[in-house]
Amino acid sequence: MQYRTLGDTGLSVSSLGLGTMMFGSWGNKDHDDAIRTIHHALDAGINLVDTADLYGRGEAEEIVGKALAGTRRDSVILASKFHNPMSDNVNDRGNSRRWIMRAVEASLKRLGTDHLDLYQVHRPDPATGIEETLGALTDLQRAGKIRYFGTSTFPAHQLVEAQWAADRRGLSRFVTEQPPYSILARGIEADVLPAAEAHRIGVLTWSPLGGGWLSGTFRKGATGQVSSRTQLMPGIFDIDAPRNAAKLDAVEALALLAEEAGMSLIHLALGFVLAHRAVTAPIIGPMNVDQLDSQLGAADLVLDRDVLDRIDQIVAPGRNMTAGDAGYFPPALTDATLRRR
Repeated sequence: MQYRTLGDTGLSVSSLGLGTMMFGSWGNKDHDDAIRTIHHALDAGINLVDTADLYGRGEAEEIVGKALAGTRRDSVILASKFHNPMSDNVNDRGNSRRWIMRAVEASLKRLGTDHLDLYQVHRPDPATGIEETLGALTDLQRAGKIRYFGTSTFPAHQLVEAQWAADRRGLSRFVTEQPPYSILARGIEADVLPAAEAHRIGVLTWSPLGGGWLSGTFRKGATGQVSSRTQLMPGIFDIDAPRNAAKLDAVEALALLAEEAGMSLIHLALGFVLAHRAVTAPIIGPMNVDQLDSQLGAADLVLDRDVLDRIDQIVAPGRNMTAGDAGYFPPALTDATLRRR
């Protein structure tokens, strides 16, 4: 396992991070098996574990807490997130100070720890000023509840705005961004990755296998594929849908390239993400030990330049194959809003 410096924090994190979205009701419902998977990842050298309150409405955090009980917690960079609705209460969500202060306490309790190493804003909140969010997170940092904080799936201009706001107000700044990034979702190459590099923001990418498209499962002729992700987001993972035809063609071409290069499609996909100089580590999301083992071997992989050039020919740089790959869609302005302006 290789280790890389996370932005300018001085922290060393493994070149693969372990995501936990698929532990619990959203994927592997066997808590003991999920815990075995987490332990296997730690034994393999992974030291970054990423979760969120959203995953199974806190269930994934509870599983992680059980897995890290005892001495294992001290060796792990533990990350979680807030933002998404956690109840029917209209204020149990978003990026306000009120919710951040409540959300972090609930996450700490579920995780069985007194602090988070990294606390991330899961998505932008147009209703909340960025200084409100930065102020609350800075106070949590000074209180010792969190060590660092970051963002997930923020547009480039909002990342830059947040850096300016922190400087203007004497607040701590976001030190990480967690965007979607894979061979099939390259949109962040155009703006997010250059902005992160310019501001020395660590980049922990999610969905490096394109949500499973690059796992080898979704292939031509394999109609009716059903997975936990298919059930969660059926439109994005419907291989029979016309809007996904180009993506399926790209997968076939990439599978052939991987075979010619003497590696699995999974390793090709992870090696591609690891090759970008602005990326610190991709977050992998296995459901069990077998899936984890199929990905661990990519941690030390370095793709040849000719392989990377071939990938560029199949999927153009800076391009998302489908609109859903962006991960975040700013709310559209209504005609009434425009009239008020």
